[in-house]
Amino acid sequence: MRVIQFREALREAMVEEMRRDPRVFLMGEEVAEYNGAYKVSQGMLEEFGPERVIDTPISELGFAGIGVGAAMNGLRPIIEFMTFNFSLVAIDQVVNSAAKILSMSGGQYHCPIVFRGPTGNAGQLAAQHSQNFENWYANTPGLKVVVPSNPYDAKGLLKSAIRDDDPVIFMESELMYSDKGEVPEQEYLIPIGQAKVVRQGTDVTLVSFGKMMKVALGAADEAAKEGISAEVIDLRTVRPIDYNAVVNSVKKTNRLVIIEEAWPLGSISTDVAFQVQRMAFDYLDAPILRVNSMDVPLAYAPTLIEATLPNVKRTMQAIKSVLYCN
Repeated sequence: MRVIQFREALREAMVEEMRRDPRVFLMGEEVAEYNGAYKVSQGMLEEFGPERVIDTPISELGFAGIGVGAAMNGLRPIIEFMTFNFSLVAIDQVVNSAAKILSMSGGQYHCPIVFRGPTGNAGQLAAQHSQNFENWYANTPGLKVVVPSNPYDAKGLLKSAIRDDDPVIFMESELMYSDKGEVPEQEYLIPIGQAKVVRQGTDVTLVSFGKMMKVALGAADEAAKEGISAEVIDLRTVRPIDYNAVVNSVKKTNRLVIIEEAWPLGSISTDVAFQVQRMAFDYLDAPILRVNSMDVPLAYAPTLIEATLPNVKRTMQAIKSVLYCN
């Protein structure tokens, strides 16, 4: 199977859907003339023209609102935020318009829109450009929230998101755009809301999503060197969450560690921990542990970034704690 970059998988998903459905268009800062801030939309202006690949001013609230109105009137916009940190400027349109219109219209208006772009830390970008808001959006009824971890999932999930009749938040990572992975040339879709067991194990379950899957898989490799068999689950979607996949794994391993880049309070890992103890309490042989970013704004200094974010070392400490209850 061919190997392509994460950004190429996203581009293929958008191009294929725009060829398939003339109602789909892309709008955002630098998506057209500049080929995208991260070159995700490279070449799309040449194929589809300025009416379907649209550069915008630095005005997230404005172009998000245009996208919502277009979606309500029968089009299928893809709205790119240069970073989801900037989506806070547009959050009223995302949360109060896109997410609520189906309910407030009594089912008369759908809002088939995708808001996509990078999330989380991307190196030395400091506190205002390094945040994770997956849990914010996942806390909003009416939204679906997707956070892929590899090129294969990125393409299949984005195609499903574009075809969805309701709003989808699609969150990527600047640090993953150059990642490579196998992606088939033939068309495929990945259903929104299905987790994936990416590594089988018997001693402990590790759950994560997005680029933190690298930490989870790295910790599983380290654990294997010490004779510990870790099962690794990629949630892929954080609204809806595939709780059954996690519960079924915990019933086998009896221990759970959740790795997530967001801050600990009100995080995705908080809810996963609650649901697992609710549905599988009698199967747990140790308390559920979470490995989150420290509860502080992310600093600029690389040493402080390393100390703040989840990593393999902290995850290994959590694994040993649930195994040996120390």
